[in-house]
Amino acid sequence: MDKSSALDYINQMFPTEASLSGVEPLMQKIHSEIRRVDAGILAAVRQQSNSGTKAKEDLAAATHAVEELMYKIREIKTKAEQSETMVQEICRDIKKLDFAKKHITTTITALHRLTMLVSAVEQLQVMASKRQYKEAAAQLEAVNQLCSHFEAYRDIPKITELREKFKSIKQILKSHVFSDFSSLGTGKETEEGNLLQQLSDACLVVDALEPSVREELVNNFCRRELTSYEQIFEGAELAKLDKTERRYAWIKRRMRTNEEIWKIFPLSWHVSYRLCIQFCKKTRKQLEDILENLKEKPDVGTLLLALQRTLEFEDELAEKFGGGSISREVGADIEEIGRAEDNSQKASDIRKKYEKRLAVHQGSETQEKDGNTDLSVPGAGFNFRGIISSCFEPHMIVYVELEEKTLMENLEKLVQDETWDIEEASQNNVLNSSMQLFLIIKRSLKRCSALTKSNTLFNLFKVFQKMLKAYAAKLFARLPKGGTGIVAAATGMDGQIKTSDKDERLICYIVNSAEYCHKTLASSLGPRFYANIFKCKHISETGAQQMLLDTQAVKTILLDIPMLARQSSSAANYSKFVSREMSKAEALLKVILSPVDSVADTYRALLPEGTPMEFQRILELKGLKKADQQTILDDFNKHGPAITQPSIPASVAPAVPAAPAASVIANNASLGFIASREDVLTRAAALGRGAATTGFKRFLALTEAAKDRKDGPFRKLFNT
Repeated sequence: MDKSSALDYINQMFPTEASLSGVEPLMQKIHSEIRRVDAGILAAVRQQSNSGTKAKEDLAAATHAVEELMYKIREIKTKAEQSETMVQEICRDIKKLDFAKKHITTTITALHRLTMLVSAVEQLQVMASKRQYKEAAAQLEAVNQLCSHFEAYRDIPKITELREKFKSIKQILKSHVFSDFSSLGTGKETEEGNLLQQLSDACLVVDALEPSVREELVNNFCRRELTSYEQIFEGAELAKLDKTERRYAWIKRRMRTNEEIWKIFPLSWHVSYRLCIQFCKKTRKQLEDILENLKEKPDVGTLLLALQRTLEFEDELAEKFGGGSISREVGADIEEIGRAEDNSQKASDIRKKYEKRLAVHQGSETQEKDGNTDLSVPGAGFNFRGIISSCFEPHMIVYVELEEKTLMENLEKLVQDETWDIEEASQNNVLNSSMQLFLIIKRSLKRCSALTKSNTLFNLFKVFQKMLKAYAAKLFARLPKGGTGIVAAATGMDGQIKTSDKDERLICYIVNSAEYCHKTLASSLGPRFYANIFKCKHISETGAQQMLLDTQAVKTILLDIPMLARQSSSAANYSKFVSREMSKAEALLKVILSPVDSVADTYRALLPEGTPMEFQRILELKGLKKADQQTILDDFNKHGPAITQPSIPASVAPAVPAAPAASVIANNASLGFIASREDVLTRAAALGRGAATTGFKRFLALTEAAKDRKDGPFRKLFNT
């Protein structure tokens, strides 16, 4: 403490004189404490002196212990190295013994297998000499497995000898089997009851041999079976086109007669299938020779009968061997043109139906007719459809000529029977001959499609084109003479010469018929496509989206038809017409896709010519309940449907095939009919004596105005 503190402490301890008597005791106490502290310090110093000496001793002991530990570690390491050397010396001998054991085991196994192989080859040789096919088949499998173990020992003379011997035994078995099968079909199998069983066992041997042996045997059998066929139908008597049906009767009779005998072949060989393929190829070659060697054109009746029988035979083979049959389905589709679909048919069934047709069509396109495809399994890329009938295609010109003659005769009859007038109560303001004309074309197209869809169909399309042009010429010839009076009446010039009401009606009928023929293709497909959407029971959102994509795809195909036919005339008008008709279907699907709260507004905007009944059907397609439908319908009727004109029913025009060929026909019909106003003006010039083209324009304007009138003599003459 500092001085001030010491003084304060003393004053505190001895505040008075009387308290000084306690100084002595306090001094003694302080001296006693000092002595105690000194003793503690001395003891600590002594103890510290003793600890330093002991620490040195401990450090020396630790150093000595570490030295001893290092010595022991070196000693252990040395002993470990010695032990390792000893183990290696011991294992060296064990490895030698282990390798020796392994080699001995391998040698014993190889010698055992060699003994088995020698014995098996000898047994197989005996079985081959005795024609014990069933036992030989099992033995062949065993020998093949044993030989696989000696692949690494090919250079050893004994193994080479055994392999050569085995190869010669297989050749002997092959020759025996082929020799025995040569008697099949000669009648010996009925005389010898065990021959069929022997041949059945021989098939087991063939399966045990290389796959090429089976191929060779089946090919030999098919060639031998068809040898008599070639001899019979290459002769002068039966090598005729009118005997074609007998060819198919021969192979069907042959297969039916030998059905029991041919059961000796395993099912996996597909002998009947391969035989029919060879038969079809030989038949096609012979028919090609017959058709090419004809000195004159074949009789069309004989040609069509032979083709029809050929198609029927191909269908039978396709059904029998699973290659697919499409001719009957195509015929059924043609029959169903214009007929309502069965609403009870499930979507999955329809999908399977068309997937099957697509698979068959793709298989038919990818098959190689030179025989290089894999024909071992029925339906594996081979389709009987067209394998024979394709040879008739280059010679079908006689059929096209017959169709042309028939169509032209029918056209003449239609024109002769035409009254050039229409009944007052008739709903159609077109000539009856124009509607009958497309019905005749439809029947002709149906006949040709049932026979072929190749170049013959295209040639028939050219006939249709010629027929339509001829009809256009006949209509033009029926136009009333004295066109000056018509033009004068249309222009309102002084000195006008009026035509009779009959001539005016006839002109209108011809114009209507020309317009009807120009639009009928696409005209029948568009409304029918639109109407068929309503035949669905319910269309989901996903379904409507897919249908919208399909509609756009169909529209694209229809727009490409003029380019497919290399036609440029009237392409712009045709494209505008197709776009207008297919846009109705697109608009309908967009209405179905619209939300419920805005479906009425969407319908008014996209389909202003719609009806309340049609709108109610759309609500049903969307799957709305009756109560919800009624609310929307009430609101729809309250605001009005915004109808401008009633829709033209699809039934106005007769149903015609919507196939691509028919579409091309209808499109190119515009080449022969009054398809454009320029063409109309050119023809009008021939009617008048120096009349101006503006006069006929005036006439056209008057007739167009007459369409919009609700009364008047022209109003009922036009389709609206």
